[in-house]
Amino acid sequence: MKSSKYENNDYYRLQNLPYEKFITYGSKSLTDSELLAILLRTGTRGINARELGEKVLAETARYGNGLLGLYHIPLQELMKLEGIGRVKAIQLKAIAELSTRISQAKAKNNLSFHNPYSIADYYMERFRHETVEYIMLLLFDSALHLIKEIILSKGTVHASLLSPREVYIHAFQEQAASIMLLHNHPGGNPTPSENDLTVTQRIIQSGILVDIPLLDHIIIGDNSYFSFQESKLMTDMSCSKDAIQE
Repeated sequence: MKSSKYENNDYYRLQNLPYEKFITYGSKSLTDSELLAILLRTGTRGINARELGEKVLAETARYGNGLLGLYHIPLQELMKLEGIGRVKAIQLKAIAELSTRISQAKAKNNLSFHNPYSIADYYMERFRHETVEYIMLLLFDSALHLIKEIILSKGTVHASLLSPREVYIHAFQEQAASIMLLHNHPGGNPTPSENDLTVTQRIIQSGILVDIPLLDHIIIGDNSYFSFQESKLMTDMSCSKDAIQE
C-alpha cells in the first residue's frame, strides 16, 4: 500500500512535468494540453508550458473540438495569444498539418480504387476540414492505376454545375480509360444535392458516349461519405434515357 501511495504521489507530481510524465508513463498518458506543452517547451509570465497549452486549446475551441481547432485557427489568431509568438504559432500549425498528412499516409496503405470506403478514407483528411467546396477529378488507365489528380474547382459552399465538357477535356488529354469524381460538403453532411445528382447523371451519360466511364462520384463529409456506386445510383443513371444538354 505504501508503494502505491508513493506511485500516486509521483503521478500527481508529474502533472506539471509533461516530459517526465512522457518518459515514465508513455505518450498515451498525456492530455492534449500536455502534448502541446512538450511542443511549446516554455510558458510565459507566470504560467507554465502546460497551462499555456490549455490556453491554446481554449482559444482554438472556437474553430473545432479538441486539437481539430488547431488545424482551422488562422495563424494570425494564434499569434495574438500571449506567449505564442510567430515561431510557436508556425510550429503549432505545422504540427496540425503534419497530423493530417500522417493520417492520410496511414489510410494510403489500405487504398483501393475498387473500394469506395478506402477511397473516402484516404481523401477524408484532405477535404473534410475545408470550408469551401472542392471538386477533384481522378484519371485512371485501363488497369485502374491512378494517372493524375486534378482539382476542377474550388469555390463557395454553394457549388455551381460542373460541365462534362471540362471533365472530358482532361480525360482526353491524359488518355484516361476511366474517371472518378470526388468532392466535399463543407457542412459535413455528404448527402447529394440536386446539383450533385444532375452533374453526376450528365457526366455518366457523356462517359457512355465517349467510352470513358465514370466509375464513381464520392462525396466527402465529416467522418462520413456518400458513394454513388455503393448506393446503386450509378446503375440507375447509366440506364437513364435522358438527353445530354450542354
